[in-house]
Amino acid sequence: MARLMSPAFFLLICIASLGVVRADDTFRCGSKIIAVGMTRAAVLTSCGEPTSKSEEAAPVRSGNQVVGTTTMHRWTYESYSATRVLVFDADKLVSIQ
Repeated sequence: MARLMSPAFFLLICIASLGVVRADDTFRCGSKIIAVGMTRAAVLTSCGEPTSKSEEAAPVRSGNQVVGTTTMHRWTYESYSATRVLVFDADKLVSIQ
């Protein structure tokens, strides 16, 4: 009987871990879902002004060579339940931390 439970338990762990990885791709802002790929304007419309903003120049690489720069924007939204940092590359949301 224990051998039959092992594959099922393993499958359950795999499915649960997929949900954890997926959780950082979206978050709820009021009644709106914020997802990677959105623009800064769309996030601003849905969530309003962030608690804080920062920006920095980051190198753009092709192999080992720096071929330019891009502007990375970090917006922080603080609420009673969680703090989320949204990272934009130029105008596109690339990460939710």
